[in-house]
Amino acid sequence: MAKIVGLKRLIETTAGTGGTGDNWHTTWADDDRQYVALCDGQGWPDVEGYTGQPYNARVYGVEGEPPRVRFVHLTGYPDLLTEEPPNASRYYGFGIIALNGHIYHYMSTPNRPFAEPEPRFVGIKLIYSPDNGQTWRNQDGSSPVTWEHWDERSRENMLLFEEPGDAFCLITALQMGKGYELNRDGYVYIYGPNGNLEGTMNQLVMARVPTGRVLDRAAYEFFASRGGDGQARWSPQIEDRGIVYTFPTGWVNTGVHPYSWHPSVVYYAPLETYLMANWGMGCADDGMWFGKPSYLGFWTAPHPWGPWEQVHEETQWLPTGDPAGRAYQPQIIPKWIAADGSCFWLVFTEFREGLYCYNYQKVSVLID
Repeated sequence: MAKIVGLKRLIETTAGTGGTGDNWHTTWADDDRQYVALCDGQGWPDVEGYTGQPYNARVYGVEGEPPRVRFVHLTGYPDLLTEEPPNASRYYGFGIIALNGHIYHYMSTPNRPFAEPEPRFVGIKLIYSPDNGQTWRNQDGSSPVTWEHWDERSRENMLLFEEPGDAFCLITALQMGKGYELNRDGYVYIYGPNGNLEGTMNQLVMARVPTGRVLDRAAYEFFASRGGDGQARWSPQIEDRGIVYTFPTGWVNTGVHPYSWHPSVVYYAPLETYLMANWGMGCADDGMWFGKPSYLGFWTAPHPWGPWEQVHEETQWLPTGDPAGRAYQPQIIPKWIAADGSCFWLVFTEFREGLYCYNYQKVSVLID
């Protein structure tokens, strides 16, 4: 079977889409539309339904493909504005997965406002849509969606909250084709950093849950180890979690709030392999984030749990070659993978004025 041995970013294909927002976790639903999660932004002024309001989290529909990409404002998504009263807890939309007409959205919450000392992500709120993004509900099925205040959050209303070592505070969902149709074992797989500090944030951990029980915390199992036969061992106890992969050290910031090593993982169907993109924060000497260009890497594996083999590394990720580049949160877009596996599109954000938006770039795949 042909395998990926390297990648080449095609700088000349790089383009932005205007508007504001970041992170861009993307899933491909069975209605053939992709859905993208926006963090911290207003979206696109030219999109029907644009409000000009600053959102902490929102989900948009995505139609077309580069260079003709169109975004759709989902009127039913519950507004979560950045300017709500200070006693309202913050939630940031990251991991997202579409299957069986449902969309599940994993939202990270910090322990306190980022303006206060030593903030960090500590939990996951799960909301979902039973009708491909038209309406949204809380994890328990109730509606409207509730944004719990700081003192109201607990393990009763969060999927994960104050777990050992702050593990799984940033969630990524494995993408496996349209509507998750390429999955064969009946599980949804999620990934996240093992904590919020150097030495744990660069450790990858993962969990799985039956596709029909995504809303049931008791159904989640955690990767514990990989046997000599390449198969994974799972445990219902998060304390038994093992490390799937360890990324390089030196790429976790201490300034603002720790934010690094949050992957994007897809099943790369043309080559029957799993492909992961991940990034490390380029830290200033004082630990402040975005002090220098980020780290960018890609890895492949025969199973969702590995073993992962690195096929590409950049210790200065400059999407267009500009030394001032401060790119972050690369996302492999599941629908935009060439049928022969020769290329795919990567979406990312630049932490610079005028570039804080949805940017995309084609990546050529070197196959042996």
